[in-house]
Amino acid sequence: MINTSHPLVKLSMVVDWKRLDETFGASFCSDNGRPAISTRLMVALHYLKYSCNLSDEEVVSGWVENPYWQYLSGMKFFEHQLPIHPSSMTRWCKRIGEAGAEELLKETLEAGLRLKAVKTSQLKRINVDTTVQEFNKRRNGTNW
Repeated sequence: MINTSHPLVKLSMVVDWKRLDETFGASFCSDNGRPAISTRLMVALHYLKYSCNLSDEEVVSGWVENPYWQYLSGMKFFEHQLPIHPSSMTRWCKRIGEAGAEELLKETLEAGLRLKAVKTSQLKRINVDTTVQEFNKRRNGTNW
């Protein structure tokens, strides 16, 4: 059903999902309250949200319609229902905090290097516009 040479399929094969699960799994207790949402699903949704410039609601509803998005998030079969409530994305971001956001950025850059979509020389200087980050923090209380 999917083309294995699609960029999101390739990305799904180079991201170190196990490391991310270990990193973020420590923030979530599986035997206290409701079961944790899959780390891979949450990482994939946040990657798609920011790479496509979408809102939480848009990325969650778009996920239902896109088999490549579902594949990236680890689904084996096509799903027809929303994977999460959009508000879960903001709560997850708050839970992983700034250190978690840095881990996601690090893994994104490393995946780009593994795919040869990014060259090491391109990473020597990275500008971050903190004005936008500060605006977003004030606006919605998150680091994203």
